[in-house]
Amino acid sequence: MSITTLISVAVLGLSITALQASPLPQAPASLSGNSQQEQIQLVGTGALSSFEFVSGLTRPVFVTHDGTNPDWIYVVEQRSGSTGRIKILDRASGALVSTFLSVSNLNTSSEQGLLGLAFDPDYANNGFLYINYTQNNRTFVTRYQRSSTNPQTANPGSAQVVFSISQPFANHNGGWMAFGPDGYLYIGMGDGGSGGDPDNRAQNLNDLLGKMLRIDVSSLPYSIPASNPFGDEIWSYGLRNPWRSSFDRDTGDLWIGDVGQNNWEEINFQPASSSGGNNWGWRCYEGNNAFNTSGCPNPSTLDFPIWEYSHGGSPFRCSLTGGYVYRGTSIPWLDGTYFFADYCSNQIWSLKYDGNTVSEYTDRTTELAPSSGSISRISSFGEDYFGELYICDINGDIYKIIQN
Repeated sequence: MSITTLISVAVLGLSITALQASPLPQAPASLSGNSQQEQIQLVGTGALSSFEFVSGLTRPVFVTHDGTNPDWIYVVEQRSGSTGRIKILDRASGALVSTFLSVSNLNTSSEQGLLGLAFDPDYANNGFLYINYTQNNRTFVTRYQRSSTNPQTANPGSAQVVFSISQPFANHNGGWMAFGPDGYLYIGMGDGGSGGDPDNRAQNLNDLLGKMLRIDVSSLPYSIPASNPFGDEIWSYGLRNPWRSSFDRDTGDLWIGDVGQNNWEEINFQPASSSGGNNWGWRCYEGNNAFNTSGCPNPSTLDFPIWEYSHGGSPFRCSLTGGYVYRGTSIPWLDGTYFFADYCSNQIWSLKYDGNTVSEYTDRTTELAPSSGSISRISSFGEDYFGELYICDINGDIYKIIQN
């Protein structure tokens, strides 16, 4: 299959190859070469459901809140033509409150467009927000400010480019951003695209692609936090396409959903106590499995995922959509449960992780199927002000997870 064909069918940075694979996601194998993977026992289902919160959107790829207005949620629409939009919806009804911001002249390939949004921790006072988008074959992170006369809109004339990075290919643009508990802005960057990281960018500490970046935007131009491990923007490296990541709002732990190549999808976990510097292994390893180890460091120096699953099965799995740890109040027994999905198969799972052991792995696909039909093409999860969780369907719908 050609790269052009792959890009046309893959929105999240995947390369599709039909493989023989086991029918369910599996616990990571050891590096000893043992191919027998221990299957974690599924736990009970049927306690959750979902409902269609809103429909009729255009390629929704992110849901979030501003930390200030509990009645609003913000939805990022990747693009309509060459324009991406951020819309405010009423949290109770899903009704459109306003179009908060429009960004035009975006790149229009399947993985490009308006991809990320993060609100400043002091948004209530300074009104700053940050967006991540692709334009002129570059990733831009740009700061805007809330309108001084209408809090339901951003001031389009307030744009200040924080930085931009050239994208050698149209895929693996990353796009996720969030402020960590330390107040710094974290930015997930893909490896630059194509397939197999042909220029080995993810392992190159002189290149910002294939990295998790961490910068101080308390004033512009941005600065490098003194505690960054390499003295530059890089917080960790060895990532392929960290399309959707998240911070646990209670613990500050970072969950990274890294989209795989031909065989494996992976979830990486970085505790809040980490001092950074992790090498997540790509392109040397895809998940726990050797991919291209030429010139690679000793595996003992790498950080491997807490969870991986193989491509294949029916429906066909091939692209991870990372999610969130549930910290809402309406389903207290769900506290501490991490949700994730596969973009190709439309399957949804959850698990818990205590820093050492994965437990309570559950297939949630059937119970989260809404009464109106199935959720398809899951592009993202999202949180509202209260920590309740939402699911984005890139075909135009957003669903909310509720107790059955």
